[in-house]
Amino acid sequence: MDKNAIEQLKQRTKKFALRIIRLYEALPHNGVAYVLGKQLLRSGTSVGANYRAVCRSRSDAEFVAKMGVVVEEADESLYWLELLGEAGILPSRRLSSLLREAGELVRIFARARQTARARLRPSTNQPFNP
Repeated sequence: MDKNAIEQLKQRTKKFALRIIRLYEALPHNGVAYVLGKQLLRSGTSVGANYRAVCRSRSDAEFVAKMGVVVEEADESLYWLELLGEAGILPSRRLSSLLREAGELVRIFARARQTARARLRPSTNQPFNP
């Protein structure tokens, strides 16, 4: 990945975190919204922080491991957003853009991880078993 793409992803994940923070602040003040919101706040802000750690990886193996955390946090964010909508805590129209962005981030990071994992595999056609 070139430096420009890396910087764009850093900015994109920061923007995602800021949107998650604003969403959290707008949640209703009740028990369920609080619990789901805290989970979303944690995972949504973690995506960018962990991506920055990926950018400091010293090897392909470290990159793959750290990228796995980024994928997990992005996917978890997607899950909490889905729950907020399906539980009726926030209207779907309020969540649609964030849901789309979370899904795109999951796909981008999962693909990057998959590409890096392929570099680590032996040149045989054996499946990778971590």
